Amino acid sequence: MYPHKSPSPSAPPPGYAQPSRPPPNATDVSASPLFSQTSWSTGLCDCCIDIPNCCLTFWCPCIIFGQIAEIVDKGRTSCGVHGVRYALINVLTCCGCLYSCTYRTKMRRQQGLPEAPTNDCCVHFCCGPCALCQEYRELQHRGFDMSIGWQESMDRSMPNGIQIPPVTHGGMNR
Repeated sequence: MYPHKSPSPSAPPPGYAQPSRPPPNATDVSASPLFSQTSWSTGLCDCCIDIPNCCLTFWCPCIIFGQIAEIVDKGRTSCGVHGVRYALINVLTCCGCLYSCTYRTKMRRQQGLPEAPTNDCCVHFCCGPCALCQEYRELQHRGFDMSIGWQESMDRSMPNGIQIPPVTHGGMNR
């Protein structure tokens, strides 16, 4: 009887592209990382912002990757170890992108970043130097001094280099 009015083509249907929330009474379910994501500080192809870093990444990506991996691993393994591993994998198999994409995933999860513009392996396979440059710029933007590594960055962020343990309150008393 009445003509059916279709929604405008530019408006997405309700609930479209919205992440589903876990059930309210679910146990041992962590929230999806989509809820706490921030965006990347620079784009994947913004290499012109940092020409020296871009050139170093193009000519010797093992150095940049080593610095990124040391920060992401929180200093458990040195920059040199990661750089040598990356170089050996790249020389022997030409698949250094498989090693570096795992660190992009770790970094994204630590920093709450979206998997954009596509999944991490595709980004490193198709545009490895650009991905490394973006990760390097992101860590710099978040306050890490990439040239001095994890330990020195942490020492600079602590006042007087002294780390104070958290205060715990006593239990219940009768």
